[in-house]
Amino acid sequence: MTNDDSPAASPGGQLGILDLLGLQGFDLTRRFKLVRHQEGGQDLQYFLRRGWLEAYQAFQERPVFDKVDFIVSFIGAGRTQARLVGVYQVLGRNSGHAGRLPEGCPHREWLDCDYFYEMQRLSGFEGLEHRVVIEWGKGTRRWHQWPKNKEVVEILPKGELLRPFDDYLGFTLTHSELKYLYSEPEANREWRARLSAVAGVYLVLATTTGQQYVGSADGVEGFWGRWASYAKDGHGGNELLRDLVEKHPDGYPGAFSYSILQILPPTCARSEVLKWEGLYKQKLGSRAVGLNVN
Repeated sequence: MTNDDSPAASPGGQLGILDLLGLQGFDLTRRFKLVRHQEGGQDLQYFLRRGWLEAYQAFQERPVFDKVDFIVSFIGAGRTQARLVGVYQVLGRNSGHAGRLPEGCPHREWLDCDYFYEMQRLSGFEGLEHRVVIEWGKGTRRWHQWPKNKEVVEILPKGELLRPFDDYLGFTLTHSELKYLYSEPEANREWRARLSAVAGVYLVLATTTGQQYVGSADGVEGFWGRWASYAKDGHGGNELLRDLVEKHPDGYPGAFSYSILQILPPTCARSEVLKWEGLYKQKLGSRAVGLNVN
């Protein structure tokens, strides 16, 4: 795209991302790219929460941001959608070895990339960051593109940072994510609705030791109601989990993770739920070598 090119109009006259950026004062005559970061074996949501995503996008194997003044950065949200991360000015380019890793970031292999782009996040777009979702289109392999007025499909409530809910058995939450889920229930209303809709069996993993605790959830609010206490203190009142928190406060509850093993109908009798809980305790050995006392 040259400076004289005009961005394509959004389909059907609907609000497009370039419309929205222009309303926020972004200069659409500058040379910029739309960038959609995809998972590709990397947990980009985790990078985002740890503050590593900006470094991840700065290290590149190819000179994809040469002759670019700005990038409008997104992270994949579902099959063909993308959620805005921020708008960045590209200040210059160095070798990858000259790049900088954030404090605590273990990905030293990034330093082996050929290029490192100096970037600065632009202010003025904070109200859109993590909230604006666009339809990227079928060409998701083209992760960096010259600007097109891609349709804005949703503007999420403030505070949303968790990935969209996808599958009951397809996620693991850290304790910090669980706390965030309960601190911003309106922003995460889909998570609340889905977790409230079913009963079942869950797993709490002590990630530093590999020890497991198996529990169950039922009642009116299902997993949502049961996990509220875990969000508060990490252990939910369970004896051996509480011992870990009290004996190792530097590690726990931060090193706990939470996931679902089995979903059951919300009308399932308590005795049936407990039967499934006992079965998983037996399968995983969580009474013998884990964190269940009964």
